[in-house]
Parts: sequence; structure tokens; C-alpha cells
Amino acid sequence: MRIGILQTGLAPEALAQDMGDYPDMFARLLDGHGFTFQTWKVVDGEFPKDVLAADGWLITGSRHGVYEDHPWIPPLEQFIRDAFSAHVPVVGICFGHQIVAQAMGGKVERYAGGWAVGATEYDFGDETLRLNAWHRDQVIRAPNGAQVVASNAFCANAALLYDDRAFTVQAHPEFRPEFVDGLMTTRGKGVVPDEVMAAAAAKLDQPIQDKTMAGRIAAFFKQPRA
Repeated sequence: MRIGILQTGLAPEALAQDMGDYPDMFARLLDGHGFTFQTWKVVDGEFPKDVLAADGWLITGSRHGVYEDHPWIPPLEQFIRDAFSAHVPVVGICFGHQIVAQAMGGKVERYAGGWAVGATEYDFGDETLRLNAWHRDQVIRAPNGAQVVASNAFCANAALLYDDRAFTVQAHPEFRPEFVDGLMTTRGKGVVPDEVMAAAAAKLDQPIQDKTMAGRIAAFFKQPRA
């Protein structure tokens, strides 16, 4: 199965040299599930010719906000709506989670409650998964027809399911602890409150259920569709 990665942001150069950029992280996360990958840097205006150029789409995280005025955001929203119409599955992570919600009529805002950083627990109903987070923006109102499938006290709409067409997650299952540690150094200082980063640093050694989340993503992509 061919997965098209729609890259909406770039990892800090100092970290990408050793840990890879976002598409590399997703290829590593989903290794062993039988996928091949091709990346389009939509953040640079590079888009696929149409939604049938891959069997499924994965939208990455980004340092940008979905509500910001960037020329590539409106065409990305239209691409998402076209994928919905064609029933080509879409997975969105962090920014990807938010842009799918916005494209389908939901509301994304900078959350008044502040930042989520590092190992964070999410209630998926049948199990609780600890995944790494790095966000201040949130889906404040889910679109009509979206089912909330994960939440916690800080983030009510932590994962959304749009029948068989999209599965989106606010957390970053592709982020390893060492990458979160690097983000705190390269992007966190002066932006994320010191106490939030200190709490995240204290949890860097906690195990995360990234492989469990990878299995959920893979199962969503592979489920039978008419």
C-alpha cells in the first residue's frame, strides 16, 4: 500500500541531521506494516496531481497554525475534502489532525490552557495510551460527523474518526523522547513555559506506546473500503 506523506513542516535542522525529518519518522514508526512512502512538501507548495496519486494520505505536524495565512493551506484543505469525497483514507497527526478538522468545518484555536509537551496519557476508551505531545493549538469544536475516539482532561478532542475516511490524532506517535528533548532545546526556550518543559523533561524516561498507535494507524489504512 502506497502512502503519500503531505509534509506541512520541517524538523529543526540541528535535530534532523541525526534523527531525520518528519517523513523519516513516520516511515520508521510504520515500518513492518507493508507500506511504501512518497513525500510531497506541501509546506513549499508541492502537491500531488490528485488524491488518487496514493492509496492513502498522511498529514504531518508543523510549527505553523492551521489558521495562519499561508498560500498552501487553502489548497491543502481542498485536497482533504477531495480525498473525503473519493474515500481515499487520510491520517492526520497534530497539525494534520487540526487541518482536517478545520477543512471539514471544525474549529481550531490557540488553547487558553497552554501547552502539552512530552509523555501524555490519552483515553481511547478500550485502552489508555501514553504518547508524546507538542502543541498549544487544539481542535476546540469537532466537525459534524466526527467521532471523538480519544481525550483527556487537557484535550477533549484528542483523536477523531470520520467513518472510514479519516483518522486524526493530536499527539505525536512519531516523536521519540530524544526528539522531544531536542525540541525543548531548539524551539521551546522562551516559547514554552519553563515549568511545562521541566515536567516534560522529568518524564522523558517513561515508556510510550508508539507501536500500539502505529498499529491503529496501519489498521485504519488497511481496512476494507467499498
